[in-house]
Amino acid sequence: MKHRILATLALLPLAPAWAQDPQPIPDTIVSATRVPTPAERIPAATTVVTRQDIEEYGYVTLADALAAVPGFRLVQAGGPGQQASGFVRGTNSRHVLVLRDGVPLNDSSDPNGAFNFGNELLGDVERIEVVRGPVSAVYGTAAIGGVVNLITRQAPRDRTFAPYGEVAGGTQRTARGYVGAGGTVGNVDYGVTGQALSTEGFNVIAPRIATNQGERDGLRAAAMTARIGVNIGETTPDAAIGQTRIDGLLRWRENTSGLDNVPNDDPNYTGQDRNWFGFLRSRTELAGGAWTTGFRVSGSHDRRRYTNFPDSLSRSTADDLYNGERRGIAWDNALRLPTAEGVFTDAIVTFGGGWEREQVEAAAGSPFFRTTTDARATSGYGYIGIQARFLDRVDVTASARLDDTDDYGSNTSWRLGAVLDLPEIGSRIRASGGSAFKAPSLYQRYGQIGSFFRGNPNLQAETSESWEVGWETDIGRYATLSALYFDNRITNLINFDPTFTTLENIDRARIRGGEFAVTVRPVDWVSVTGSWTVLEARDVETDTPLPRRPRNVASLNARIAPEVGWFGVPRSRFVIAPEILYVGASPEGAFARYDDRGNSIPTAGKNPEGWLFNLTASLPVTAQLTAFVEVRNIGNTRYEPANAFVVPGRSAILGMRGQF
Repeated sequence: MKHRILATLALLPLAPAWAQDPQPIPDTIVSATRVPTPAERIPAATTVVTRQDIEEYGYVTLADALAAVPGFRLVQAGGPGQQASGFVRGTNSRHVLVLRDGVPLNDSSDPNGAFNFGNELLGDVERIEVVRGPVSAVYGTAAIGGVVNLITRQAPRDRTFAPYGEVAGGTQRTARGYVGAGGTVGNVDYGVTGQALSTEGFNVIAPRIATNQGERDGLRAAAMTARIGVNIGETTPDAAIGQTRIDGLLRWRENTSGLDNVPNDDPNYTGQDRNWFGFLRSRTELAGGAWTTGFRVSGSHDRRRYTNFPDSLSRSTADDLYNGERRGIAWDNALRLPTAEGVFTDAIVTFGGGWEREQVEAAAGSPFFRTTTDARATSGYGYIGIQARFLDRVDVTASARLDDTDDYGSNTSWRLGAVLDLPEIGSRIRASGGSAFKAPSLYQRYGQIGSFFRGNPNLQAETSESWEVGWETDIGRYATLSALYFDNRITNLINFDPTFTTLENIDRARIRGGEFAVTVRPVDWVSVTGSWTVLEARDVETDTPLPRRPRNVASLNARIAPEVGWFGVPRSRFVIAPEILYVGASPEGAFARYDDRGNSIPTAGKNPEGWLFNLTASLPVTAQLTAFVEVRNIGNTRYEPANAFVVPGRSAILGMRGQF
């Protein structure tokens, strides 16, 4: 995994990349500033998970791929496919924005507008870019903690038909695979990927709970992605209108999983989660390529249904349905400014605007405690940004954005940062600061529970101001060290009023901490990266720690890749990729807690610390085929990241992947 501390408005350390084989993905970041920018010249904390990382470390879901990202804390309350919340730098799970190729994915029907990281499979993903820190000045609402951008596989430019695929199976009756192809024919390129996963899963109710029935919660998941693009014309230095590219993407995903009902298992309790997502966009180069302008229309639909019927273990019933829609129109521009020799180079101005619409229809709960939402809202936005390199040593990035809505007002976000390059000592100093916001969700504004709770249409956005500073240095080619400090103050946090009949902007939080990383490369085929995040996150109003935010989270990853070759197979890398994850004890706070008898207890407590040891090994069989084995949770630890829910137990997968 490439760990880099980079991004758009912060002077922080770059958690370095692990050594890679030839033909790596270009060392640029798109998500931080909207334009591809060299990683070492972006002042924000960013981690890149490449396609190579996904395969060599055996990542299957988005939650798998993000578990070792510095500053990122994943909490999955249930088995595979069930809700996995992401807490970035101690912010709430609703404070991270997830994108697909730059287009928002967060589910509008979720009561908090949060994202389920346990749903997404990665067979169609080329790379994942994670930007930590405030990014609302670029992407708008929800980007208080950061942004996760899933970038879809790209078509090869030099082949008309390039198939790829994977098939694997193992313990827990797990079978999975994907198949796809891409290519370029003349001025048209295309790609299509299909993926499926079926597993019996684990019983993830804590064994300590006496009412545990031992029921496993399985998952059946499938996804299909298709994209096509066409290039029209070409760009020449004197052309007023150059090449135009038009491309589109359509993606469908559907998961069906068993659900746990703490403290009692309930075999009849299941959930179905379906998502449709797509966009059509254009990009035209003007003024000899100096100005690029483009338009995009996008849309997504989320449908979640949870059903339960009476059985011998429980008489409870449920038929909960959530429908959320998101539509958007965007106009984006990048203007390259002339170079002023000896003063500044690589100056780019980005600007644009757009319109977005969200709609929710949801009904859940019993007839006497029915939760309903039927609402819609529209908003518009405009943004501007600039980045440039001064005196061939200092990179500066600045951006601002105005979001205006039809019901709760407007929000202005800003971000400013710089990177000072010190090549004489192989170091970089980074600093940044910025503001961000999270709009109140449609449920928070218009939701109802029976006759006693009403949402508050007068809610304001949750807002934050933060800053960070960091340093990174290279010790020859053998090691890279980095460290950064961040400080974030969040105000107007939404919570229940004293009578629990509505919601108000009544809370504040103070979050600060550090991210530290070291990468060691003793030889060209061995790389080891360790990262450690220390965090203090507190509720200012009550002076208590925020729930599910451990003080310490750490990871240790290695890539051991000696060259092998036999029977006419070209020499290639035999890759061994161990991964150790550690999570310190975390407060459970206001969340429901259960004692060993399965009784709900109101007092605060802590979830215990825990660790996981995963190992993946990949062996080339032919020039096109690679065999692999994945063992997850080798130590079979069953700690509780959330009260009453343990991590999945030991599993092993054997498979084969190929590119032809």
